[in-house]
Amino acid sequence: MQAILGVLFHSLGGVAAGSFYMPYNKVKGWSWETYWMVGGVMSWLIVPPIAAWLTVPGFAEIIAASSNTILLITFVMGLLWGVGGLSYGLGVRYLGMSLGNSVVLGFCAAFGAIVPSIYYNINPEAGKTSFTDMLADSGGQVVLLGVLVCVLGIAICGKAGVLKEKELSDEEKKKSVSEFNLVKGLIVAVLSGILSSFFSFGIEAGKPLADAAVAAGFDHLYSNNVTFVVILWGGLVSNLVWTTLLSIKNKSYKDFTNKSTPISKNIMFSVLAGTIWFLQFFFYGMGESKLGNGASSWILHMSTIILTANLWGVYRKEWTGVAKKTKYTIAGGILVILLSVVLVGIGNSI
Repeated sequence: MQAILGVLFHSLGGVAAGSFYMPYNKVKGWSWETYWMVGGVMSWLIVPPIAAWLTVPGFAEIIAASSNTILLITFVMGLLWGVGGLSYGLGVRYLGMSLGNSVVLGFCAAFGAIVPSIYYNINPEAGKTSFTDMLADSGGQVVLLGVLVCVLGIAICGKAGVLKEKELSDEEKKKSVSEFNLVKGLIVAVLSGILSSFFSFGIEAGKPLADAAVAAGFDHLYSNNVTFVVILWGGLVSNLVWTTLLSIKNKSYKDFTNKSTPISKNIMFSVLAGTIWFLQFFFYGMGESKLGNGASSWILHMSTIILTANLWGVYRKEWTGVAKKTKYTIAGGILVILLSVVLVGIGNSI
């Protein structure tokens, strides 16, 4: 029953993560950095402490009583993840929901499974699996195979993007993805995929915060909400700094007073996107409390996002007008990525 609940919660989180960008598509006349800033303030500053207060009322005292080392490491993991989240938005902006999410999350899933083991090779820790251990273990070898398959799937998706770019005119490409740019999109998507995996490391670093919440008598199901507050502080800093710099450079801060745009609706859709963005963490935390913060949790989360995002890509007709070969290529790439997710999950269960 616990495993079923874990899968359900992770699925809900994945649906939220795969859907959050949709409200941004309704924003009219604003620069990307403007609506990303509004949504980010909502998802990283306002909603997390509200969720923590509702589920773990003593969260502030727990954070205040924690060691500075734990807070710093958790914060830094969030800071790095925040750069990944920032470039995630750019990846979807340039590639669309389908291709953007497939590339970003494929890399995210792969690095989320590999990077911790490399870290434990450099800094051995009892009970933790190093990269050397993975090479010598049958389960670890399956995980590594899954990562290689994932990279293959990403390459196939990239090939689909190249075919799409060749087949469609700029006008046709921008009907579904207004700022389609394959080269820019792939660069930021790779960066995002690598850095986004640090969220999982942040949960591990901030585990003492969640444990303290449980020790204080709060429900284990919501204990990660304390950790999320600190991780998302880091994400807020990296995103707020970058969007503020862009806003000053492009003078897009004027968007907030530009009466030729639907300001109220733009704020509403940005706030909605930011709230949905946070819900992925809320449900991920609940799922992690049932399954543990292993690769299985992370991979399940990633696979649900990929499926959801690609359904939205179909809905938004991002592959309309391309040849059947291109459609088969993107579908094949997605299936290969999902196969890699399954392999990593099997490898971790052995």
